[in-house]
Amino acid sequence: MKRRSLLQGAAASALGVPHLIGLAQQSVTLKFHTFMAPMSNVWLSMHKPWMEKVEKDSGGRIKFEAYPAMQLGGTPVQLYDQARDGVVDVVWTLPANTAGRFPRIEVFELPFVMNNAEATSKAYWEYFQTQCPDEFKETQVLALHVHGPGMFHSVNKQIKSAADLKGMKVRGPTRQVTKLLSSIGATPVGMPLPQIPDALSKGTVEACVIPWEVVPSVKVHELTKFHSEFPADSPAFYTTTFVMAMNRAKYDSLAPDLKKVIDANSGLATSAWLGKTQQGNDANGRKSASDRGNTIYTFSAAETAEFVKLSSHVDDEWVADMDKRGFKGAALLASAKALIAKHGRG
Repeated sequence: MKRRSLLQGAAASALGVPHLIGLAQQSVTLKFHTFMAPMSNVWLSMHKPWMEKVEKDSGGRIKFEAYPAMQLGGTPVQLYDQARDGVVDVVWTLPANTAGRFPRIEVFELPFVMNNAEATSKAYWEYFQTQCPDEFKETQVLALHVHGPGMFHSVNKQIKSAADLKGMKVRGPTRQVTKLLSSIGATPVGMPLPQIPDALSKGTVEACVIPWEVVPSVKVHELTKFHSEFPADSPAFYTTTFVMAMNRAKYDSLAPDLKKVIDANSGLATSAWLGKTQQGNDANGRKSASDRGNTIYTFSAAETAEFVKLSSHVDDEWVADMDKRGFKGAALLASAKALIAKHGRG
């Protein structure tokens, strides 16, 4: 009986009769593409484990071809469109790489809004579902998250106050963060993460803002001598939003049970895990700097309050921008803050 079933399956396959062999036999290989380095914490502790879990949950019927460091070509700015256009199947990237294209989710990048990455990632996912479900309408969104608290890393000058930043060229990751840097007196220079080492070594920038977690992957602990962080009990100076997105046609083409595997590894819980994991690597990044004998400064409550005051109008500008685009900016900001507070209690 077993031999007969195998023969029937082989015959059905040869005759091109898929309903006889069943959708359950379908398998697929997905190309995963990102700009993160192959030795980065994000790649090793987030991307690879996620892919491995999907492969395991699918019984090996979903497999990944994994491409870090833009190995399939293009630039970080083009990643989202690579997923949209089917050049690749899954990407992990910064929505803000294309400035102003996904404006409503920028609310999480405003100054001193986020508390911790896990709670804020949950808030980000729920905000997307309830406030702007069409923000990434060109793709199948798998997860949305943020990183841990952003902070300063400088080459030759310790930053102990906003006044120390006057005229200093500082790399920023997104348009909201470059606005933040400008508001506190720095000269912002926008650039993707992979460009930081070259910019620091050549003096194109004198400092950069990134979370502790990513410091080792771009050798910032080797290229800078000074680090300035905000108190652990204060809201974060800033964070950056990320999206893991899949080509919509590829997702739609999956067998129903494989869609369920993708769905089970998407959404609120996966977003929260990504945020928690990324911030969880902050301690190791901080240690990489302290082990080299670099100087780490923590702003006082009064110094932090000065940063908050100077940057307060960035929120107002974002709200005004949303209003001009036909969105209710104040309501969006209030929703994001309420969701962060809600998930922060958990």
